[in-house]
Amino acid sequence: MEEKKKVIEKILAEYVEPQLAQHGGSLCLTDVRDNVAYVRFTGRCSGCPSTKYTMETIVKEEVLKRTDAVEDVRLVEEVSDELYEYARAILRHEIQPGRKEQV
Repeated sequence: MEEKKKVIEKILAEYVEPQLAQHGGSLCLTDVRDNVAYVRFTGRCSGCPSTKYTMETIVKEEVLKRTDAVEDVRLVEEVSDELYEYARAILRHEIQPGRKEQV
């Protein structure tokens, strides 16, 4: 399993991330299980309306073209615990939107 992750991370770093970086974005491999790689977009790519298109035409295409270590690549769209805590702190008026330090 670790070998699959290394192969996929290398493909993402060499062929996918440079394309995403041109738009201020990136991605990370979150898991590989049952022959499926799971990735999460970060930076400006996170929440972008074109995420699903980018996933299919860049990420999935590059990975599947360059390795047979996985049969599919899927997007993880769940919200992180850190973002939930940030939102809660805003709602409790502990911080102002756009700032991570307390008011």
